[in-house]
Amino acid sequence: MSIKKITGGLAFLLLLSCSVVRAETPDATALIKAAIEYWRDVSSYAVFEMHIHRPDWQRSMTMRVWTRGNKESLVRVTAPAKDSGNGTLLLDNDMWSYNPKINRVIKIPSSMMNQSWMGSDFSNNDLAKADDLIDQYRHKLLATESHNGHKLYVIEAVPNETAPVVWGREVIKIRDDHLLMEHAFYDQANVLVKKLVTTEVKMMGGKMIAARERMQKIDKPEEWTDIVTREAQFGIALPANTFTLANLRNPRN
Repeated sequence: MSIKKITGGLAFLLLLSCSVVRAETPDATALIKAAIEYWRDVSSYAVFEMHIHRPDWQRSMTMRVWTRGNKESLVRVTAPAKDSGNGTLLLDNDMWSYNPKINRVIKIPSSMMNQSWMGSDFSNNDLAKADDLIDQYRHKLLATESHNGHKLYVIEAVPNETAPVVWGREVIKIRDDHLLMEHAFYDQANVLVKKLVTTEVKMMGGKMIAARERMQKIDKPEEWTDIVTREAQFGIALPANTFTLANLRNPRN
């Protein structure tokens, strides 16, 4: 066998090896999109508890949440009694809140999107701008880790130059079953500001979900907000008027 044939054979094997590596390397953007779509599904209904912890006080609320696709969400507080009826409606990129005590629906201006949502460690932006993570960022797979027998993909999201976002970059860890296990937010100086971590997963509504998540600011380790899912249903039929300002003010479901 000639040296030329051997060299040609080695080149073919190297090329084949590189092709296999490329085929097995998942697309970072596709992983993030799949994780968001997995949670929202075509439609969903869930019951949450939100526990806000501070060094000198604690506060808990129970909420019902409806979603349809990527652009429609409704959150309504059901307990405690003093907060019951408070609601948040998301339509496309617009956000409204309703307070039954003053019987007013208020559109949240862009200047308030980074403010706290219902006094928690989540911002209005955290609720309203999930799709920005897909549309306004470039994504790169940094590493692959292990988590309870699953692959865990570590993805860096860097905003496009003209993106209307506040973060310098975000780092997301997504499990191979589409569960978002960690979401870290860095400022423009690349300083870690806050982190969302999934601390418990459960089978609910026919699939595994993040059943307990904690959002915590890094510079305030004694403060955090836990979101605990108590009930979840997916792919359900929802009334046509669910995601309307009228239903936000006067609930029909």
